Amino acid sequence: MVSIRSLEQDRAFTPCSRAKETSAATCTIKKIVSERGLGFIEAADGKEHFFHRRGMDTSVNFDSLMGGEKVILDIEPSPKAPRAHRIRLA
Repeated sequence: MVSIRSLEQDRAFTPCSRAKETSAATCTIKKIVSERGLGFIEAADGKEHFFHRRGMDTSVNFDSLMGGEKVILDIEPSPKAPRAHRIRLA
């Protein structure tokens, strides 16, 4: 059984710009692989975060995204590496 505390300790998150009142960060979409429904988002420190179209907010149309767009996101733990979720346009 995994405790919530150990999940929190596993999170490695360096936001590009972080709002004090939320855990959301504003980052840039680096690459979209539309045929696979996934992409990568780049933080200001150069770290890349994977995302899948299922992690998009319902107000965002994944098929209309392009590289270079600013997005607001949260980071969640996953088996391979932290990934972006709750992604919405900045």
